[in-house]
Amino acid sequence: MKRLFTVLLIISLALPLCGCTGGCYESGSGELSIVTTVFPAFDFAREIAGGRASVCLLVPPGTESHSFEPTAQDILRIQNCDLLICNGGESEVWLEDMLEGLEGDIPLVVMLDCVQALEEEVKEGMQAQAHEHGEEEDGDHDHEAEYDEHVWTSPKNAALISGAISERLCSIDPENAEYYSSRCDAYSAALLSLDEDFRALFREAGQPTLIFADRFPVRYFVEEYGLDYYAAFPGCAEQAEPSARTVAFLIDKVRQENTPAVFYNEFSNQKMADVICEDTGCEKLLFHSCHNVSLQQLEEGVSYLGLMGKNLETLREAFG
Repeated sequence: MKRLFTVLLIISLALPLCGCTGGCYESGSGELSIVTTVFPAFDFAREIAGGRASVCLLVPPGTESHSFEPTAQDILRIQNCDLLICNGGESEVWLEDMLEGLEGDIPLVVMLDCVQALEEEVKEGMQAQAHEHGEEEDGDHDHEAEYDEHVWTSPKNAALISGAISERLCSIDPENAEYYSSRCDAYSAALLSLDEDFRALFREAGQPTLIFADRFPVRYFVEEYGLDYYAAFPGCAEQAEPSARTVAFLIDKVRQENTPAVFYNEFSNQKMADVICEDTGCEKLLFHSCHNVSLQQLEEGVSYLGLMGKNLETLREAFG
């Protein structure tokens, strides 16, 4: 693997590097170069760095980070950047291998290391990953523990991650430390205000149970607010067709909980949600995990705060 990345890096030196070639989406034009792997890291970085840095998003808009493969240009960007912000975890093993094959120490912030990581949970009725021999595991069986990577879905975690990014930028560019710290303070205040809005909603709604007819990438969100949940798949499961048993289980839970809505994720085909809604009469609503966004959303300036604000309104619609 190291030899492969070395060869790709050599090839990349002969290629032109400009703008957003090679799949990189860039924001800003400052002297510092920040490379990020996923949208939350990209958004936090541009909020903290402001006009002092150019921020690059490696994982293309509208795609899954779990299946991302870096190009030679991506490797060169990482080698030459002033700061790399990644998520960490199983979906970014490719990055660990790459960094081992590159020269020098690249300044790094790993979002998973900025918070108290939680193990991926396989709950009752949930259909887990398929194993090597094709068997499927459900919540009644043991599974190998992995960490849930969607750490940003708690606004408090987002504030912790932003603080870590600010500290790293201050050490890299001390002349502008006051600028980064000031922007981080303002952004953290907005995140904590959003956090309080969620807490107020759930106090009034009586801690409702969330039911996802989809994968469940918001474990940190429900843990933060003390909510119960049911879902079809764990957050990092590969896209799969649900079993009849899983669908029947969720339909029963919708009826037992008398829940007014089931949720689906961005980029979902929504088929399972449609089946459950048709059978139970409940509403189908989008809960955006903020893992990635479409190119149109990026060009329109969508942000983590904006998406989570829409999630707040969605939850008010369902339980308010």
